[in-house]
Amino acid sequence: MTKILLLSDTHSYIDDAILKHVKQADEVWHAGDIGDLKVTDAIQKLKPLRAVYGNIDNDKARMEFPENNRFMCEGVDVWITHIGGYPNRYDIRIRDEIKKNPPKLFISGHSHILKVMQDKKLNLLHMNPGAVGKHGFQQVRTMLRFVIDGDTIKDLEVIESKK
Repeated sequence: MTKILLLSDTHSYIDDAILKHVKQADEVWHAGDIGDLKVTDAIQKLKPLRAVYGNIDNDKARMEFPENNRFMCEGVDVWITHIGGYPNRYDIRIRDEIKKNPPKLFISGHSHILKVMQDKKLNLLHMNPGAVGKHGFQQVRTMLRFVIDGDTIKDLEVIESKK
């Protein structure tokens, strides 16, 4: 059983409220637009981190993190990318690959809009944790917390805080 904290679009913002949730997780996953690497440095001091770079990230972030991060967590095939789109509207950059070889869990960021939805055609779960940073139009900052137990994704929770 692995407790995951999923966040995205920090845009250089990290605070004690976010780090409190980091401490409660087994792993933290970041779906891009990190901003200043002080964000990922703070997380990595506490927990293992899997991350991707986003469209606002500089060369330092792009050298440290990949554009796509595909891996197994227990029995779940996970694919994280920053700009990925949504079921039936995947980004052209990943559309062919996701149709040929869909993961069980597909994660993207970028929109600043929290969404969790099934893709029944590809038999995958799509998650976008919204944005936890203070930059952007969103009024509520959001993260997701869930558990991977074998090949099961369960106990999904939304964590919200005011901007």
